[in-house]
Amino acid sequence: QVHLVESGGGLVQPGGSLRLSCAASGNIFSMYAMGWDRQAPGKQRELVASITTSGSTNYADAVKGRFTISRDKALNTVYLQMNSLKPEDTAVYSCIFRGALTYRAQGTQVTVSS
Repeated sequence: QVHLVESGGGLVQPGGSLRLSCAASGNIFSMYAMGWDRQAPGKQRELVASITTSGSTNYADAVKGRFTISRDKALNTVYLQMNSLKPEDTAVYSCIFRGALTYRAQGTQVTVSS
């Protein structure tokens, strides 16, 4: 079993920044990637960003140049720095763990609004 603890999220004005973090614990030996996906009301879930254990990153086209995913290997924690936020970034953001099995955290609300 893998346990994921998210933090961050909230309400921010357009153009603002937020940082999400996700700490993994438990049976994480099989981990090969962690990341974030998001789901806005009435829309399909989409992968936002991911990072592998070797440090390779992947971003959705919609967030390239604005979001940065990083990790602290010692803490088994990944971060998502979100800059230049837009109203269309409003969604529930969920941390995902990919290993022998895939786990998804409950999610944290990010609202971009003036």
